[in-house]
Amino acid sequence: MGKVIAIANQKGGVGKTTTAINLAASLAAAEYKVLLIDIDPQANSSGGVGVDVKTLDKTVYEVLVNNLNVEKSILTTSMPNLSLLPSHINLVGAEIEMVSTQNRESVLKNAIRKIINNFDFIVIDCPPSLGLLTLNALTASDSVLIPVQCEYYALEGLGQLLNTISIIRHRLNPKLDIEGVLLTMYDSRLRLSNQVVDEVRRHFGSKAFNTLINRNVRISEAPSYGKPVILYDATSIGAKNYLELAKEIITANAKYLNKGN
Repeated sequence: MGKVIAIANQKGGVGKTTTAINLAASLAAAEYKVLLIDIDPQANSSGGVGVDVKTLDKTVYEVLVNNLNVEKSILTTSMPNLSLLPSHINLVGAEIEMVSTQNRESVLKNAIRKIINNFDFIVIDCPPSLGLLTLNALTASDSVLIPVQCEYYALEGLGQLLNTISIIRHRLNPKLDIEGVLLTMYDSRLRLSNQVVDEVRRHFGSKAFNTLINRNVRISEAPSYGKPVILYDATSIGAKNYLELAKEIITANAKYLNKGN
């Protein structure tokens, strides 16, 4: 059975989509079967792996709102072992359309249940909000990975996210765990970056990943070419950082994987 990891932080600009794309691709590079689910209406994860969502009529929107069989919406990508359940701008209205749906917080969970044995990892890119789409992702997930940028006010708003996780644990998904807190946009030359690292590691302890995601031009450029950074420039520091993160996650989740460590 695959491990389902949501990438969530209601604060924008923290590297959430970048992490979803590049973690999924790095896990795929390690020869695990990976599904990237994009439930952000901006569809940046879909574009970031080379998919033009404007041409699609079967997306996660149809799965959530029209009860389409999820297998009919899954696409292959140019990255071996990496599949995509794409997003669509129509998701903007999905939360309103799903209001009257029975067990509306569990729609994605029920859809994933049908295909979970087909993948080693399922990575979900959440919107930058704590609305119904993010609640669906957290209800469907085994754990949540929280990206935090190495900037002033880095921990601002995290209390609200942690409170939401606690509520979901209590009411909807008792097994939901924190996979880890990932420090992004790190610059070793800046005192502030190092102060944020120290603060996050002091606050979260072992739940803070050892891997730091450095500021890296290649990471920023890759999405415009529709590629994860590992395909755009495998020798870049950004690619190496995300491969290191994937190794941490693989090691921590050996029990979920057919291949073990």
